[in-house]
Amino acid sequence: MTDPQYREMTAFLLGLGIEDMPHTGKTYMGHLLAVYRLMRENGCGTDSCRAALFHSIYGTEEFQRFQLPLERRPEVRAVAGERAERLAYLNCAMDRASFDAALERSQPPYPMRDRFTGDFVHLDGDDFADLCRLHLYDWLEQVPRSRRGYGYRREAYRSIAERLGPDAVAARDRVFAGEPAG
Repeated sequence: MTDPQYREMTAFLLGLGIEDMPHTGKTYMGHLLAVYRLMRENGCGTDSCRAALFHSIYGTEEFQRFQLPLERRPEVRAVAGERAERLAYLNCAMDRASFDAALERSQPPYPMRDRFTGDFVHLDGDDFADLCRLHLYDWLEQVPRSRRGYGYRREAYRSIAERLGPDAVAARDRVFAGEPAG
């Protein structure tokens, strides 16, 4: 089933002029669409999949080539929905060291430092799980093309997959089965 907002969301992104921007051996738009498809194929919910299309819209710790100003969050919220935009924002705002520390917790709240504000955000179990999915599938989509290679944050991504369960572990294992020897 196709998301009824899909055309509007992709039109919004294309309107930002990102279709030819390079990103890990493909275009930024191609990467966003591929993460969206990967999450849908792995049974992620509508909000998570929508967040996938916008997962780095405000820039991340690692991806700084495109950064929609935070003042435009209401526009993204209008096209993607409130929760999807919040998940995308959290992925962009994520201080990875604090996110990794939150992975060590067995129950909510999961504290994560917002790199834009410096404040800690305390996530409930559902939001943290969806943020984990978004972060994992973003990396799984690009790792075979990445200059960083399969070793980048390997333990963190293994921990995320294990936290999310057998389907996420299987998705991770499929990608890492293509890891070059040596």
